[in-house]
Formats: sequence, structure tokens, C-alpha cells
Amino acid sequence: MPLWNEKRRILITCARGTPGILAGEIQALCFPVRASLETAVETEGTLADTLRLNLCLRTAQRILYLYDAFPAAQSQDLYRRLVKLPWEELIAADGFLSVTSSVDTAAVNDTRFANVKTKDAIVDRIREKQGRRPDSGPGRHGAVVHLHWEQDRCEVWLDTSGEPLSRRGYRKIPLEAPMQETLAAAVILATGWDGKGHLVNPMCGSGTVAVEGALVALGRAPGILRQNFGFMHILGFDRSAFEKQREDIKRAARGKAAGRIIATDIRAEAVEAAKQNARTAGVEHLIEFQACDFRETLVPEGEGVVILNPEYGERMGNVRALEETYKEIGDFFKARCMGYRGYIFTGNLDLAKKVGLRTKRRIPFYNGPIECRLLEYELYRGSRKGGTDG
Repeated sequence: MPLWNEKRRILITCARGTPGILAGEIQALCFPVRASLETAVETEGTLADTLRLNLCLRTAQRILYLYDAFPAAQSQDLYRRLVKLPWEELIAADGFLSVTSSVDTAAVNDTRFANVKTKDAIVDRIREKQGRRPDSGPGRHGAVVHLHWEQDRCEVWLDTSGEPLSRRGYRKIPLEAPMQETLAAAVILATGWDGKGHLVNPMCGSGTVAVEGALVALGRAPGILRQNFGFMHILGFDRSAFEKQREDIKRAARGKAAGRIIATDIRAEAVEAAKQNARTAGVEHLIEFQACDFRETLVPEGEGVVILNPEYGERMGNVRALEETYKEIGDFFKARCMGYRGYIFTGNLDLAKKVGLRTKRRIPFYNGPIECRLLEYELYRGSRKGGTDG
């Protein structure tokens, strides 16, 4: 099908605070960066190119391929344009369709209306041409079409990811308030850690940071475990070519990491969950797990990074009770982590002041709607000292 080989705009969405990291990933895959937005990066390529992007990008959420763009001042303009497009060439009559949208226009006052109009136009066209229509619903397990309607401009995208790419497929036991996989990957990449030094992750929870770190250390593509993508449900998808591409990407990964990866948590059930998630991801052999207080975490000789994601009082824990925890993290850094770079991911900068160390960098991130910072501390060996600002 010609569309699979036609170069068009590709919009890759991501969490707020991470477009710069995502742009670096896109360029590393030899795709151009056309624009960086608040929650997305725009590149260009063919529909076939989106297979590699879906498999390899660590910080992307959804990969959207532009299908059509047109002016629409009123709701009826949307239906009239969409029903003329050859949807029967893209979506099987016995397939499944879901529609998502982002709408900011005076033409409609309810996003659900835009979704229904888009779905109606697509299935009406397919029924007219094929004599039957695909099933539809909110699940993203089949073909996914995304409508972006802003003011009097509509863009219709094919969502080649389907389910968000943060759902890697390995986190079977998430525990409470887990860090999303794509956010954990962004934190790892922001530290600059590439597997050559050690990665130490106290307070590991369900192990997401450690698992994503292992994938980075091996150079293993994060989408390898996924069994379903939106592009698989677009007519003309070549499964044999995709499987060959996936195998080639698998073979390009390294067999082992140069440094050690250590993950600990005071809760035995969290460590067991993290082990299971690492096992599902195929990296359990690379991670040394231990149930212990974070202050007792083994920090190997040499250099590397130490990353902690403590509670910060927004969704879990009591802020006052956490003040002592943050102070103890600072003590742990000073006593056990000399020669490393220390990182704390937190959404509470007042608590971070209790660490008692000067930050080298404060990297902005968002954990869902919560504005956070990844705080970097350079932990010098010997007697070098600086002021404190938390």
C-alpha cells in the first residue's frame, strides 16, 4: 500500500518536561527534529518508519502519523470531510476501531461529540464500500484514529502505538503510586548513565527505574516485549518484515552491562514484585535485589549514579514524617556514596531542603500533573565541601 511508504509528519507525544530528551532519542535514530512542543516532538517519515520508532523510543508515549488535515468551522464540516476519505483502504471491515481526540474549538462543546462524529464518518464509509463495518469502542487494541481539532483546523492522525508506549508489558505487579516506565527511562537518560558505571536504586518499589536502567545498559529496545501496536491493525501491515526488524533490533543489543545494578527496598513484598517485573522484562540476571533499609544499600567501589524516588507527600505519606527521611538520604549520600552522582526525584522542594547538600542541577519533570524535579548532587571524594541549599 502506497501510504506505508509515503513520507509525512509524525508527531511523537511525551510527558511534560521530556521533549528535549525525546528529541535526542529521535536524532540518535537518524530522524530529523522538525519542532519541539510542550508535550511532543515532531519529525517526519513513512508509516513503515513508525515501526522502528515504536520499538526503540524509551520516552515516547504515542507515535502519530498524519493522515489528513483540513479546515472545519462547524461540526458538519468534520463529518463531510472524513466520510470522503478512503478508510476502507486502512481499516478492515471486520476489525476494531477506537477514536481519541483533543478538541479546542467553538464548533463543539463536548469532546465526546467529536469522537462520535469521527467514528460515524469512518464506519459509515467502510459500510458503504464493504457492506459491513468494524466494531468500535474505547479500547485501543485495534486500529486507533486520533482527531486534533483546534479552532477551525482539523488534523487526523493514525495512532500507530495503540496503547501508550509506557505500557511495556513487563510490569505485572505495579504496587502503589509507581513511576511510569517512560518517566523512569527519561530520568535514567537525564543522568547520562549508559551502563558503564554502577546504578544504585534504593527505595526501588516495583523496580521500574532498575529495569529501565538495565534496558539502557544493554541497549535493548523497550518495545520488544510488546505484542500489540496500533500499526498492526492498519491494512498493508507486513508482519514478516516487522518480525525480521524486531529480531534485528534484538540482536543489536549488548549481552551484559559493564557496571552493576543494585535495587533495594525495605519492603520484602516490593522486592519480590520488582524481581518478577525484572524477570518478565528478561533482565533479572542483571539486577542485584535486596530487602533492606535504604541506608544499608550496598554501594560498590567505583563510580556511578544513585537514584532515589522517595515519597513527597502529594499522594502518599505524611510530609512532616518525611522530613527525617530526606535528611537521612543526605546522610546516606555523604557517608556511602562518595565518588557517585546522587539523584533525588521529588515533587516537594521544601522536603528536599532537608537533604543538606548543594544541588548541582535541578531538572524539571512532571509525574502526571505533579511538577517535580530531578535533583543532582555531585558527591566528591575527600574533603571538598560546598554550601547547602537542598
